Amino acid sequence: MSVIEEERVRGDGVFKDISADDDDAQPTVIDSLCMNCYQNGTTRLLLTKIPFFKELIVSSFTCAHCSWSNTEVQAAGRIQDRGVCYTLKVTSKQDLNREVVKSDSASARIPELDFEIPAFTQKGCMSIGQRKINPTTFQATDPEVAEKIDEFVGKLKKLKDVECEFTLVIDDPSGNSFVENPLAPQQDQDLCVSFYTRTPQQNAQLGIQAGQEEEDTTGSDLETMRNEVLMFNTNCPECNAPASTNMKLVQIPHFKEVIIMATNCDSCGHRTNEVKSGGATEELGTRISLHLTDPSDMSRDLLKSETCCVLIPELEFELGMAALGGKFTTVEGLLKDIKDLVVSKNPFICGDSASSDRTQKLEAFGEKIDQVISGATPVHLILDDPAGNSYVQNIYAPDADPEMKVEKYTRTFEQNEDLGLNDMKTEGYEQVDCET
Repeated sequence: MSVIEEERVRGDGVFKDISADDDDAQPTVIDSLCMNCYQNGTTRLLLTKIPFFKELIVSSFTCAHCSWSNTEVQAAGRIQDRGVCYTLKVTSKQDLNREVVKSDSASARIPELDFEIPAFTQKGCMSIGQRKINPTTFQATDPEVAEKIDEFVGKLKKLKDVECEFTLVIDDPSGNSFVENPLAPQQDQDLCVSFYTRTPQQNAQLGIQAGQEEEDTTGSDLETMRNEVLMFNTNCPECNAPASTNMKLVQIPHFKEVIIMATNCDSCGHRTNEVKSGGATEELGTRISLHLTDPSDMSRDLLKSETCCVLIPELEFELGMAALGGKFTTVEGLLKDIKDLVVSKNPFICGDSASSDRTQKLEAFGEKIDQVISGATPVHLILDDPAGNSYVQNIYAPDADPEMKVEKYTRTFEQNEDLGLNDMKTEGYEQVDCET
């Protein structure tokens, strides 16, 4: 583990706010190799936090043998979700006292001078606007070039004295650069901060996948899921032994995609299957009413999501959304699952706690379900899904089914509450062009 990682593990208090009055903010000193004379030098690391910005690692290297020195700033966080562009209008010398953090991926421009420092040409640095201009940096042997350089240096000196207003633009695709707002948390009229979505080229320069490649990869991943059965390791819900779960993405004709998951345990033989909707919650709820009049109706495909209620009015039966979970089966399979849940697996009709009246009623209900399956008793099977993710096969598709009625309705406040939609906020996340 590196020194920086060790410091981060100790707690959030290791990153101190920048302050000239803080005597406790002592840097960490490390012996390191000088890349100029290859003797041992000294590196000082200071973990600091800029108010209203983020944590930084400030490093300074000095070599006592050759007097070579170097300073560098690194962001202690990750690459941000969006790039950032700071546009500062310098109107007075006080603006030159602002703290500025420029990461190595940022470019700096002064449009009035037609001057730009491209990205990845300098190491990250933290400074204030006033920095000494070193003429030796601009030395040239060609007289014509030297004259142009002297002219440019003269313009820089005028800007340093703020003899005329100018603009400083720092554009950082990584989002880790910073220009101080001395009025924070109030708005600074001279500083404009805009956030933007990176281009595929900028993503590639930062070493992350380009947007176009991500789209292509997403499409290929979906195609792979449609054609293959994916398997991942899990634990059995009954005995907690290692087991495997198979997952398959299935397209239901005239409906949508669903995810079917099945778990088999080799230790205890337990098997479970579950169906998840591959789509989002619909804007309207769905109520499907199917009149079962013929034994052939039992073979219709049926998708019952985990948010769907099942009603059989003729039997005065209602099954809540939490029961049975999500299922992709047939009408007959759903009726058999209902019978097993109410009769076969009901703990109240077996053992010492069972009463004869209750047992008789439940057994009579099971017999009525058998009559419905055989076609002897016509009933209405109603699937009421507030999320709109349930489905019953229309055997007459694309024409309308005379025995099935599909209604769309607006959810009530209570239904939205059950689905967790009342506290879900999706507005107000539009991109802001300029903010402090």
